[in-house]
Amino acid sequence: MLANHFQNGIETARLVWSRIPNSEESQLLDDAVGILKKNDGGGVESLDYEVIENFAYREEQAQRGKLYVSYLLVVKWFFALLIGICTGLAAVVINIAVENFAGWKFSVTFNIIQKSYIAGFVVYVLINLALVFSSVYIITQFAPAAAGSGIPEIKGYLNGVDIHGILLFRTLIGKIFGSIGSVGGGLALGKEGPLVHTGACIASLLGQGGSTKYHLNSRWFQVFKSDRDRRDLVTCGCAAGVAAAFRAPVGGVLFALEEVTSWWRSQLMWRVFFTSAVVAVVVRAAMGWCKSGKCGHFGSGGFIIWDISDGQEDYSFAELFPMAIIGVIGGLLGSLFNQLTLYITTWRRNHLHKKGSRVKIIEACLVSILTSAISFGLPLLRKCSPCPDSDLASGIECPRPPGMYGNYVNFFCSKDKEYNDLATIFFNTQDDAIRNLFSAKTINEYSSQSLLTFLVMFYALAVITFGTAVPAGQFVPGIMIGSTYGRLVGMFVVKYYRRLNIEEGTYALLGAASFLGGSMRMTVSLCVIMVEISNNLKFLPLIMLVLLISKAVGDAFNEGIYEEQAQLRGIPLLESRPKYEMRNMTAKEACGSGRVVSFPRVVKVSDVVSILRSNKHNGFPVIDHTRSGEPLVIGLVLRSHLLVILQSKVDFQHSPLPSDPRGGGRSIRYTIFSVNLVLGIYLLFLAHHVWLV
Repeated sequence: MLANHFQNGIETARLVWSRIPNSEESQLLDDAVGILKKNDGGGVESLDYEVIENFAYREEQAQRGKLYVSYLLVVKWFFALLIGICTGLAAVVINIAVENFAGWKFSVTFNIIQKSYIAGFVVYVLINLALVFSSVYIITQFAPAAAGSGIPEIKGYLNGVDIHGILLFRTLIGKIFGSIGSVGGGLALGKEGPLVHTGACIASLLGQGGSTKYHLNSRWFQVFKSDRDRRDLVTCGCAAGVAAAFRAPVGGVLFALEEVTSWWRSQLMWRVFFTSAVVAVVVRAAMGWCKSGKCGHFGSGGFIIWDISDGQEDYSFAELFPMAIIGVIGGLLGSLFNQLTLYITTWRRNHLHKKGSRVKIIEACLVSILTSAISFGLPLLRKCSPCPDSDLASGIECPRPPGMYGNYVNFFCSKDKEYNDLATIFFNTQDDAIRNLFSAKTINEYSSQSLLTFLVMFYALAVITFGTAVPAGQFVPGIMIGSTYGRLVGMFVVKYYRRLNIEEGTYALLGAASFLGGSMRMTVSLCVIMVEISNNLKFLPLIMLVLLISKAVGDAFNEGIYEEQAQLRGIPLLESRPKYEMRNMTAKEACGSGRVVSFPRVVKVSDVVSILRSNKHNGFPVIDHTRSGEPLVIGLVLRSHLLVILQSKVDFQHSPLPSDPRGGGRSIRYTIFSVNLVLGIYLLFLAHHVWLV
């Protein structure tokens, strides 16, 4: 018995001693902390979506019974339901806030300009400036990852590339409130891209059980621990964001399939479709609730659906030529937009944004002042036009005050029965301006000079605004640009063909589809989205025609806007097909001068730290040897896994001992002395016990 006590004491001492790092290992672990801090927040990290079927995985699967598998299936569908509800509610909050801010802004401005246009201009600029400042301040100080649309980053995540901070709780908050400020402030951008990012953040937070940093987590939601399961949830969130932005559930499913993912499964399609359907129900219920007048200025606007079901009933074969011209124009202007935004964004990142957050705030505020001055000042230079003969059947009233839903805005007009066609699209919310451009039974509402002026100025504003430090989507600006030149072509067709059934709003819709196709290079999903937001299935063949032409023309010049922005941000997206030059290349030639760094099965901590410090690789093959000495690849270890292991050792090193109330800042020699003292006391106790026996 005495020998057993002595042996247990020796083993305990050895165990404690083995957990105390020596001076050399302590220095190496301190270096590992530096490596961890250096890599935190910078660069990208690979995600492992493949199932590694090793012994531990097979043993875990064997322990799971049929009941547990059924439980996981139910949880996945329950999470799909929660993602749809939360994303729909987020879209409702954003739309109601934007519509109320915009409606209140235009109402106050219109009341002031009845007495003084100068005072109205000052108030209009200050309101927009305050909203934009709140947005850019939130982004720069609280959530830098919430800037931009977020679609390139989410596309990278769903294809195995994780960018730090894009799916955090503070990014979600910054995206929601930043979108309210930037869109409500009248900038030339939309809220559709940020809604896709918002849905992805909600899905990711639900998948990981909430946010531990802000103490908003629950262990009941911490079910999915693999990147593969979280990827499926983020895919549902992306589809939910598109469905909430456009009220297009089928378009959301196709957007996730065509644009952001490189894989698909039939089981996932059902869940994505279910999530989009839930979003449609939530949005529809919110709109029904708001019709009772409980949402303030939120009325017929807000949620994007431009109903032109009462538009052009039929089209002739001769109209296909001008429609094809619209497709060519969309491809040219879309590719030019991509190139200009790429140049300006590159210059911003290399010269302007390196100077700090203060420069980003000043830049966004200057863009806001410029946008407000153009949208308020240019309509003042335009002469008003007399109102057309009122048609009670059409339900169109002339004139209307600015910021109110409808056509024929009265702005700086000397007579009551006059309207300003440039103010109808410029001094208005973007959603209402698009409704006016798409509207039927409004032939000759706009002059060609006003449309051309708006096209040039808004195109320039969209290029300048893209890349500022605010949440920004490109769907709505693209629709506005395309519908403007589409309406111009429609005016020419009406004059040339002299047919009564031709509607200018039909050509505006085709122009919007052509510009989006020329810029984003989407086909199937964009076609369905345009049909759903127009509520007219008769336009499907025409939308398909202009999309095919605009995409073909745009591909001749550059890539889509999301691919170019992903390349600019350093997101390594693997193309679906290899380039022609790569077909005859070997893996060694593709690596170039870089060499593959590998680990043996058993490796020292010092070797791990040395390898992590000497390169920036994100993955390291693990090599073993067979009995014949032939090398064999047995797996892959990620850089993040190694850093977590090193960090855990560092945390133990700096953790306070139970006998040290001041923490873990003592020198290592005091720690060794304490262990020796405890060991000596224990041996004295054993000796005393032997003497008594």
